[in-house]
Amino acid sequence: MDLNLTDKVVIITGGAKGIGAGCTEVFAAEGAIPVIVGRSPDVGRELIEQCGRGHVIEAELTSEEACKNAIEETLEKFGKIDGIVHNAGINDGVSLRQKPEDFMASLQKNIFHVFTLTHYALDALIESKGFIINISSKVADTGQGATSGYAASKGAMNSLTREWALDLAKHSIRVNTVVPAEVMTPLYENWVKTLDDPQKFIDEACARIPFEHRMTTAHEIANAVAFLASDKSAHTTGQIIYPDGGYVHLDRAYGTVEKG
Repeated sequence: MDLNLTDKVVIITGGAKGIGAGCTEVFAAEGAIPVIVGRSPDVGRELIEQCGRGHVIEAELTSEEACKNAIEETLEKFGKIDGIVHNAGINDGVSLRQKPEDFMASLQKNIFHVFTLTHYALDALIESKGFIINISSKVADTGQGATSGYAASKGAMNSLTREWALDLAKHSIRVNTVVPAEVMTPLYENWVKTLDDPQKFIDEACARIPFEHRMTTAHEIANAVAFLASDKSAHTTGQIIYPDGGYVHLDRAYGTVEKG
């Protein structure tokens, strides 16, 4: 299916690794121009070279100036912005036991740049009748325990999806969110390795996923993102989509109960 994304300029935060890298690859394969914004410029440049098109902007996204500069550099190089994929973030484990300043720092890492980049890109998005796609997390729905900052940030992202979809509808800007559940990204893999029995944890996690008892791939998330970015989803806005094998909304006991 041709998604009609050829030459669309798409900013992808954290687009060098994990789900972000999947998005970069899928958008490039669809003929779009991915602009990776984040803290891994060398990895990003290698990925862009493999993809054959795109651009990399090194940026510390907790900085307002860096966010502003990233938008300005994109506009200077390409003359337009057709969409933003807000993917950057980290489950940093800031719990109720930690200090309020730690909580605020977690919000700064995980939700500040979502607002700030969109703020500075707004005129360009209005001009292009562009799109905004947020990459949230199951944690916003299910909780996790001991990660108040991340949960609050992803909950805020879901809320902003509905707020911005309503606010920007008059400009024909569509805003949607994709919610990953269990995806084996490099960050997830590194965290799993800290557990006493990583394989047992993975096996138990997969057993709770109703569809095929496996984790979602980064490219499956990216394909959902690309579809929402395309004009094949031209009348879809304010939606929160769960390409998660049924993890969040189907009975997680499914995998342990024999069905007749």
